[in-house]
Amino acid sequence: MEKDLVAGADFGSDSVRVVLVEARSGRTLSTASCDYPRWHRRLYCDVSKNQFRQHPLDYIEAFETAMKAALAQVPSAGERLLSIGIDATGSTPCPVDRNGTPLALLDRFKENPNAMFYLWKDHTAVQEAIEINRVFSGSPVDYTKYQGVYSSEWWWAKILHGVRIDPAVREAAGSWVEHADWFPALLSGKTKPESMYRCACAAGHKALWNSAFGGLPPADVLRKLDPYLAEIAGRYAAPRGSDARVGTITSEWAKRLGVNERTVIGGSSLDAHAGAVGAGIQAGTLVKVVGTSTVDLLIANPASLSGRDLRAVCGQAENSIIPGYMGMEAGQAAFGDIYAWFRDLLLWPVANALPSRSPEDRKAIAEEMLQNLIPEMEKQASRLTEQSGLLALDWFNGRRYPKLNENVKGALCGLDLGSSAPQIFRALAIATVFGAKHIFDSFLGNGIAVDRIIAVGGIAQKSPYIMQMMADVLNRPIMAYREPQVCARGAAIYAAVSAGVFPSLAQAQKAYCRTYQADYVPNPQRTGEYARLYGSYLKLGDFAESDWDR
Repeated sequence: MEKDLVAGADFGSDSVRVVLVEARSGRTLSTASCDYPRWHRRLYCDVSKNQFRQHPLDYIEAFETAMKAALAQVPSAGERLLSIGIDATGSTPCPVDRNGTPLALLDRFKENPNAMFYLWKDHTAVQEAIEINRVFSGSPVDYTKYQGVYSSEWWWAKILHGVRIDPAVREAAGSWVEHADWFPALLSGKTKPESMYRCACAAGHKALWNSAFGGLPPADVLRKLDPYLAEIAGRYAAPRGSDARVGTITSEWAKRLGVNERTVIGGSSLDAHAGAVGAGIQAGTLVKVVGTSTVDLLIANPASLSGRDLRAVCGQAENSIIPGYMGMEAGQAAFGDIYAWFRDLLLWPVANALPSRSPEDRKAIAEEMLQNLIPEMEKQASRLTEQSGLLALDWFNGRRYPKLNENVKGALCGLDLGSSAPQIFRALAIATVFGAKHIFDSFLGNGIAVDRIIAVGGIAQKSPYIMQMMADVLNRPIMAYREPQVCARGAAIYAAVSAGVFPSLAQAQKAYCRTYQADYVPNPQRTGEYARLYGSYLKLGDFAESDWDR
């Protein structure tokens, strides 16, 4: 039987999504998803400490369930499957033993959060990030020159924090592995840390791999932080592109999924990068992943960026997003999360101030409002014809770019006794879009060409109000890519290339990606209004940041 199908698996923050695609045409045949059961019970997390951990069994069980469900919808899919591609959140590392097994899969660590995957938004390593910045930037070679200020969300900071707080993890962990790298290794059986696949996206943007350094930051620099980090670097194989062929599926996994044992396991990337590939990124195209946070992605010929200091503007990594290019990444640490915060604030009385209602009634009311509150506020906010005098800052989870600063906070000023919920929501929405403009202007101001903008993600699909505002504020047309599983389709593109169906990701994109067509165009009247307000936003940011950094 002809092998004519490829699968893409997208491991997000809450669930895994799988698409099954015709290998040559790119036509989607089936989709399936599965939530992470332990994560949805909020096990192993402590919001008060910004601790967000995920058990490896969540990934294994959810992937198996979703993959089987997608295969079951297509006749003879298991026998026809040619390859599987992967993407995952990042930096989401986990300590593993010398065989590459996550420590949380061992009996003595199975309930230890420090032995699990540290989700991208885990911010427990702020102090370690401060130390890393001091050492990396104070060396004879500045190892922050391509990524800028090192974040607590990234690889080295999380490892350093994990082994400091848990000596048992330090002793047992022969290496650490990104989620995006571990799953291809698991499916192919190539889990030895010294030789396992490491994707160029995570290696460059999170671990600071760069050919200018000869690879990772050198052992003598890492030892200044902790000798353990030098040991981990010594067991880190050279990264490869997301279109690499990692191997073929193990007999065990072939049986578990019901697929043929010749199925190729392809390379991987970070989830936002897969979304950019699935949306059709090319040189000059800005892909904005707009959801709970945002990620801004561009690619460029490496020679065009040579010698330029862009660290405050974006991170740069070789062979990231599309092999052969320099991948550039920026973004906001909170976007839709800010709207969700305001929604939950308004819902507080439902959970806490209705003692006469039964728990079932309160749950029903809360579920109805969860579905309707933000859409209704968008509707009311869109009808407001005058500025309310309210002004907000979008730094509710710190600021990533430009000029990363994890210490700054969100703000709301100009309130009076007449301020309404729709007016406050509008101010928050404007602040998030102004944050996007701050990043966009920093690209243009540093000579990075942007010819077109494609937005993907939940907000791009569901909120015309926010997307029109973004077109007005940026004063650029925007295409809203409404493919519901664009990241999983990007992973399917990796799968098709890794199996030899196409010679390159660019060739595969021609079959898999929609032709660019703008969905939102700037309204000249609103563009001028927003431009005036944006100046006030910048002034408020300068004032607030100078106070927080004092």
